[in-house]
Amino acid sequence: MHDTVWFEIQGVPAVAIASTEFQDAAETQAKALGMKDARRVFVDHPIQDATDQQMSEKADEVVERVIAALSADKS
Repeated sequence: MHDTVWFEIQGVPAVAIASTEFQDAAETQAKALGMKDARRVFVDHPIQDATDQQMSEKADEVVERVIAALSADKS
């Protein structure tokens, strides 16, 4: 979330991507960093032991959500 908030402050659209295990932590950090509406997309957990093929599939599953999040008007 720190990087996402930093980029947003610089005027660069950003979206945090993490596994679903970290949804609560991301929300807490976004609020603590003063940007509770920071864009974020979550990938099915777990990812730590995923094969390259499984990671590619997970990315394919969320790419449209990432693009939509980056394209959303935040004003």
